[in-house]
Amino acid sequence: MSDISLTESAARRVAWIAERQSKPAILRLAVDGGGCAGFTYKFELAEAPDGDDAVAETDGVKLVVDPLSLDLVRGSAVDFVEDLGGAAFKVLNPNAQSGCGCGSSFSV
Repeated sequence: MSDISLTESAARRVAWIAERQSKPAILRLAVDGGGCAGFTYKFELAEAPDGDDAVAETDGVKLVVDPLSLDLVRGSAVDFVEDLGGAAFKVLNPNAQSGCGCGSSFSV
């Protein structure tokens, strides 16, 4: 199993956003301290991977994660979901011991 993966749904959404912002189709996932459960996920478009980033690629779209964040999300998949609550990127993290109602915070 790879360290991190990007679903086809998430890859399509990143490509769509990147095209509209005239940026490369590279999504950076980082983990910050905080949120209602201890850690929170942060997403942003990146210009290029850093030298020590883990990189996953789906349909030509890259997902990059720094080494510190990777320790907390190893084995995860980044998905894009649309439901009644809205549309958002979601991390399916097997390392999270608990989460929160907002879905963007977790604990290990």
